[in-house]
Amino acid sequence: MGLHVVRAAVLGRPVERSLSPVLHRAAYRALDLDWTYDAIDCGADELAGLITEAGEDVAGFSCTMPLKRVALELAASVGTRAQAAGSANTLLPGADGGWVAENTDVGGILAALAEHQVVPREVVVLGAGGTAQAMLVALGELGVGRCTALVRAPGHSAGLLATAARVGLSVSIRSLDDRAPLAAADLIVSTLPPGAADRLATTPWHPGQVVLDVVYDPWPTPLAAAVATARGRVVSGTLMLLHQAAEQVELMTGRLAPLDAMHEALCRETGHSARPQ
Repeated sequence: MGLHVVRAAVLGRPVERSLSPVLHRAAYRALDLDWTYDAIDCGADELAGLITEAGEDVAGFSCTMPLKRVALELAASVGTRAQAAGSANTLLPGADGGWVAENTDVGGILAALAEHQVVPREVVVLGAGGTAQAMLVALGELGVGRCTALVRAPGHSAGLLATAARVGLSVSIRSLDDRAPLAAADLIVSTLPPGAADRLATTPWHPGQVVLDVVYDPWPTPLAAAVATARGRVVSGTLMLLHQAAEQVELMTGRLAPLDAMHEALCRETGHSARPQ
């Protein structure tokens, strides 16, 4: 990237409670980089103007809701995982002046599941947004051939179905109120915003089931707490966040991410460890 590159930021709305600054700033300190990383409020219709005026001292941007799809549309070049997912959570300056879209959510999901030694067979995904699309790409890379998606608005699942087609995954779309598929699932992944999956906490969970809930504030979510009470396993959303941020750090700096330093900063901020004990 060059020595002049000293700025990065997370973009989104809302963005004020994002943990990305904690993670990236910890990485810069550990790498002895005099870089800054800010949280910038940005709506979907404002992203084009922001990246146009970014300047040459920008290493890249992390993109959260509601920017993951528009970031892909604005990029001059798109990484393989971002193309498959149909969404991007990372924008990097390209050599020709355009922007490169990447998706580190996929890698974050894979690394989080690997830390817990989760090898899924029957999977239920909650939600149909950009993170759900990244989950389908991850499942495809794990060799999972089919899954069920429980969504709040089944008629608005075109993006999810397009991702499934790109990665060769068969997806059954059902209403979020249809709990029947949950009984047979060994992995449940909630990509829903805070509170949206709370209604499923009363589902009869059983030992052996694993839930990955991408919500990290508040933690534990009612869904995660219910699965843990039933002696299931819980993969924290902060663990996915840790690994996807580490991949972003590597893309932006060209150096190996200091994962332990980033995790320590995350623990101090949240009050709990993201990694399996």
